[in-house]
Amino acid sequence: MAVSLSSSSTITPITLQPKLKPIHVIGTVNFGYSINSHGISLRRSAVVVSAITGASGTETADLLETVKVSDLNGNEIPISDLWKDRKAVVAFARHFGCVLCRKRAAYLAEKKDVMDASGVTLVLIGPGSIDQAKTFVEQTKFEGEVYADPNHASYEALKFASGVSVTFTPKAAMKIIESYMEGYRQDWKLSFMKDTVERGGWQQGGILVAGPGKDNISYIRKDKEAGDDPPVEEILKACCA
Repeated sequence: MAVSLSSSSTITPITLQPKLKPIHVIGTVNFGYSINSHGISLRRSAVVVSAITGASGTETADLLETVKVSDLNGNEIPISDLWKDRKAVVAFARHFGCVLCRKRAAYLAEKKDVMDASGVTLVLIGPGSIDQAKTFVEQTKFEGEVYADPNHASYEALKFASGVSVTFTPKAAMKIIESYMEGYRQDWKLSFMKDTVERGGWQQGGILVAGPGKDNISYIRKDKEAGDDPPVEEILKACCA
């Protein structure tokens, strides 16, 4: 679209004040404007570290106050004990047979040396039985700590996404193909065990960084769909910077 201006024409500057939904963030988000023939568009630069949306760290800790998980020996412990006296990166798997969760476990384990150097413990929690958790460890050789949440209590407390529409998405399908090409495999026996099937297998997970201190949750990212992994650099910035 062409615009012609005479020598006497004047342009009056305007100030744009978009109404943006507020969020609590760790890091910075920068906004700018671009003008084209279709009007004015708002653009956003990269987020340094993901947002804690909907609840503060203390509020998130309150949601988990009564939640317990089980270690591989069958001992029930309050989930907040995982970071009460230390800092931890806690990954929540979709279920123990999930191929995308096995890839998540591997990409976090690749940075375990960085976490170890910073005194940070790597933890994975899965919604399933202790036997499923043991099988997961045997198959993946995951070097972090693994806990089972048979009642899905932590997932419900954190209000992680769940449903068919967030499990079977085009992006998730592509990530499954990529995972198989990289050598990862779904364990269908684990995937079709009773406690997983009864829940439909539609559960999504997330990642949080917490501790030391029960209420000190500094980062939480809830998966929007299956395979929604954040950049590992983002997690390392939250836990080890």
